[in-house]
Amino acid sequence: MADVSVPSLILFIASIVVAAGVAGVLIDTVTGISGALDDRGADVAENIRTDIEVISDAEGNVYDAGADTITLYVKNTGRRTIPATNESFDVIVDAEYRTNVSVAVVDGGSEWTPHGVVEVRVGNVALDAGDHRVRLTVSGDDETFRFNTE
Repeated sequence: MADVSVPSLILFIASIVVAAGVAGVLIDTVTGISGALDDRGADVAENIRTDIEVISDAEGNVYDAGADTITLYVKNTGRRTIPATNESFDVIVDAEYRTNVSVAVVDGGSEWTPHGVVEVRVGNVALDAGDHRVRLTVSGDDETFRFNTE
């Protein structure tokens, strides 16, 4: 009977040690995944709070050929106030990044509050007749505006 007990005891102890090691690895993995999900959730929440819409009329006169400027009206449809500065906007016109951007709050305030509108002017833009696209990025929210010049 003693011949069976010792090997069984050794196998039992070995299985407990292996199970403890596996449990440690699983706990570490689950903790890492949980932390990553928390971080991603915070990023998603910030993106949900930030939302913009271009409210300019694509059939309207958004491009001034004489001044070589594009003027767009953009509404803050999110839940947070966004700084109304050109640093807040990344503007790409026909696949070319633009830095000559000015931003002004339409109602004359200094902050772009929820439901507020800003005027975004992009200067030094010489466009040929045809279809064009402006992509605006504000705090991770992208909007694309398409229009035609004649």
